[in-house]
Amino acid sequence: MGDVLWTPPADVLQRSRIGNYLRWLREHRGLDFADYDALWRWSVEDLAAFWRSIWDHFEVVAHTPPTATLTDPAMPGTRWFPGATLNYAENVLRMPGRADDDPVVIAHGQTRAPVTLTAAQLREQVRRVAAGLRRLGVVAGDRVAAYAPNIPETYVLLLATSSLGAIFSSCAPEFGTRSVTDRWQQIEPKVLVAVDGYRYGDKPVDRRGEVAAIRAALPSLEHTVGIAYLDPAGAPPEGALGWDELAAATDEPLTFTPVPFDHPLYVLYSSGTTGLPKPIVHGHGGILLEHLKMLALHHDLGPADRFFWFTTTGWMMWNFLVSAPAVGATIVLFDGNPGHPDLGALWRLAEETRTTYFGTSAPFLLACRKAGLVPREIADLAALRGVGSTGAPLPAEGFTWVYETVGERLQLQSLSGGTDVCTGFVGGVPLLPVYAGEITCRALGARVEARSADGTPVIGELGELVITAPMPSMPVGFWNDPDGRRYREAYFEVYPGVWRHGDWITINDRGGCVITGRSDATLNRGGVRLGTAEFYSVVEGLDEVVDSVVVHLEDDEGGAGELLLFVVLAEGLELDDALRRKICRELRTALSPRHVPDEIHQVRAVPRTLSAKKLEVPVKKILTGTPVDSAAAKGALVNPESLTAFATFAQRRASDHDTPTPA
Repeated sequence: MGDVLWTPPADVLQRSRIGNYLRWLREHRGLDFADYDALWRWSVEDLAAFWRSIWDHFEVVAHTPPTATLTDPAMPGTRWFPGATLNYAENVLRMPGRADDDPVVIAHGQTRAPVTLTAAQLREQVRRVAAGLRRLGVVAGDRVAAYAPNIPETYVLLLATSSLGAIFSSCAPEFGTRSVTDRWQQIEPKVLVAVDGYRYGDKPVDRRGEVAAIRAALPSLEHTVGIAYLDPAGAPPEGALGWDELAAATDEPLTFTPVPFDHPLYVLYSSGTTGLPKPIVHGHGGILLEHLKMLALHHDLGPADRFFWFTTTGWMMWNFLVSAPAVGATIVLFDGNPGHPDLGALWRLAEETRTTYFGTSAPFLLACRKAGLVPREIADLAALRGVGSTGAPLPAEGFTWVYETVGERLQLQSLSGGTDVCTGFVGGVPLLPVYAGEITCRALGARVEARSADGTPVIGELGELVITAPMPSMPVGFWNDPDGRRYREAYFEVYPGVWRHGDWITINDRGGCVITGRSDATLNRGGVRLGTAEFYSVVEGLDEVVDSVVVHLEDDEGGAGELLLFVVLAEGLELDDALRRKICRELRTALSPRHVPDEIHQVRAVPRTLSAKKLEVPVKKILTGTPVDSAAAKGALVNPESLTAFATFAQRRASDHDTPTPA
């Protein structure tokens, strides 16, 4: 694979949290591991010993101890830590290593001045809001919904809700009414907390109309709480409380309702691009253990760190980010347009907040590269020691750009996982080098394998990404799926007893991983499976191309089918034959003749979800005759109008194909 871009320092075992964990295993368990691979193998082969070690090493606060680590390891249906009761919020608010006056939440945005909360202030706000929810009649099992951005109030609400054993769900306020009601009509919330609007860059976005429509569509609502965010002087919606009333002074102590390990903590949703979004229920204990492991041992975060990830409250990376105080780290929140006034905004934010770990998406890093940005020339990034990338595969040139323009001594961690497990199951670790274009390793406790078409595990070959042993953060189920049928169909239908994730992965002989796109969006040319990620890496590497989407239309007769490429070009450019030839030449040279598309067409925009994922499958459905409204839920898209061009194109092709060809 690629070049080595970073190697662990000689004293990594003395300085890192995973080094500390290895010493703890030696001292408390009598276990010694020669290297990361040996540690990983133990973690996936002796699940009970590994996950119990995470529980003990991080000193999980429990109200009653577990009677075992896991019952039957068969999937689905594994029960973790039976008998244990605990509370996620209690473990997060412990904030190990932090004093009362240490800042633990630093929030910046484009709607209001920055806000900082110390450890004591965060606990106090959670105490007050929990008391406010209790006054509204919220009890364990009730649902509390937040139509609110990545701001301290949303975080406080999550912790207050979970402290009561109630169940949290958030949608980012850029979600349209339909997207929100498609999610929340399924879980029937009792309380809605909503902002009046927000600023995106310098543009005010009023959401009062959407809030009214959401309230009208949710008959289960008993209370609405308004956050005067866009207009601090504004009144709450009619019949609603204000946030200040919810968080009014009270002398009720902060208490934590002990709940079973698998008690629902929050409901996340699949992107909902086709059909209703799946309501994925995550549990208190599974999320806590997974995030303690990942944040401390893989990201090496602790009390000296300031952890930033660019995300909205509609993406699971928000849930991942806000667990970081559980390992003592300070979280940096940002709400707004990451490209305003230019792509340097988040890098300058990193300087201002002295961020030590900067998380973002692969498309953002590639956009910075394309714009010719050199972050270290526009911001002092001396505090930065880690960069995280997810959301899409990061190609080798993205890795190289980070090391050339951000910093050569930091560790770049490309990770992949999903909403379904609310974590990354492949990522980085302080003990291993970083290779260009490669995800470093499989995470501890995550038995990730590549499977060939006949179901056998393969090394060094493209295969289906599967997980062959249970993880505590696998969903406790889907909402309103009493017999578990939808849950089984989603993950366990293809390989009984094995989790099929829906991505293509290649795992090399040293454990490095390359993910090459969704397996349901695969390009299959002449029996060779091609992932879409490497395709985009080449096409979007051209100066003329801003964005692209590629689909393969199979031939019913078993022929090669058609490979269609759609490109968004830089401003003022038109697709002509010379550019078509250039794109084909690049693909043939960089990849193979099989990657050369049959047709290339120019479009205004590539359809993307609100978390910036390309919609290859809905585009393919539209091109094969599915009506737009059936192919994708428009409310789940950043740019629903972008689908129209594909529908028009499909109609034109259909009429062309209907025209009889001369004999």
